[in-house]
Amino acid sequence: MIGCAAILLPTIGSGCKGSTIFPALMTWHDPMQSEHSPLRADTALVPLGKSGVAVFPLAWGMWRLARPDGLDDIGAIIARIEAAIEAGITLFDTADIYGAGEPIGFGGAEALLGKALAQRPDLRAKMVIATKGGIWPGWPYNSGVDYLTSAIDASLTRLGMECVDLYQIHRRDFLTHPRDVALALTHMVEAGKARAIGVSNYSAAETEALQAFLPFPLATTQPEFSAACWQPLYDGTLDQAMARQMTTLAWSPLGGGRLADGQHPAARALANQGAKFGVDAAAASLSWIMAHPAKIVPIVGSQTPERILQSRDAFKIEWTRNEWYAVLEASRGERMP
Repeated sequence: MIGCAAILLPTIGSGCKGSTIFPALMTWHDPMQSEHSPLRADTALVPLGKSGVAVFPLAWGMWRLARPDGLDDIGAIIARIEAAIEAGITLFDTADIYGAGEPIGFGGAEALLGKALAQRPDLRAKMVIATKGGIWPGWPYNSGVDYLTSAIDASLTRLGMECVDLYQIHRRDFLTHPRDVALALTHMVEAGKARAIGVSNYSAAETEALQAFLPFPLATTQPEFSAACWQPLYDGTLDQAMARQMTTLAWSPLGGGRLADGQHPAARALANQGAKFGVDAAAASLSWIMAHPAKIVPIVGSQTPERILQSRDAFKIEWTRNEWYAVLEASRGERMP
């Protein structure tokens, strides 16, 4: 079994196997340094909440890891992981539900990742691995103590690991009291099965309710966020993350591809901004997200090694305040008030 491995701040002292420290990476300068200062990339690690773990400002996700024809190729999956690592990416995001709609079935993405790491165990020390649980086809949600306890055990078995670096509740279960969810999550941490805990698709109020029953701070929140889905700017998700020092992980950062292929009102503004720096709209979409002061980590969903590598183009782009807000206005379909 593979133990936990993570990039730590400032030194390694957690006892998890294979831990490593990466060189300073990317963050953003304070745009208030000057009235005309652009938002631009700088080199610094992004803390994963208060967990002591730090990650690259981009992550790679495995929602589409399993092939729809069932012809899953472990060698191809290893190539994607290697491309992500070459791009600098350290956070790898999966979930037990990923694969449920494909021939491999529920837990498929975790199982494929586990097989890839069994063939290449050397890669684990370079990865911060996150998984999620709480969704089951047909129920659809269960965050009860017994279910979550069995869910993380099943995830660890599929992954071939003793613990994961981050475990997140995938979606809110309205029929489980947050006290009981907190109890299950606390047991995971105390048992050494998860290094850090977070939430996905939780509202700010739901996050507060869960945090009230936890003996440790939540490390992450994972909403859908992009220039096409900007509600977290207004619903308190990003404000709460900054106030509580939680890291925001943004899923679907390209708006389901609409921002990259021109099928969204904000796509032209993003493409034009990218063109100024010799990159495409996809890179501009990632850059637009990372310009926010919450230091949001977009989760790249491409399953093509070349496209994964190209995600680094996001760090070539600069924004003025006018340019950044112009994208938001295009998406909103109206001027800022």
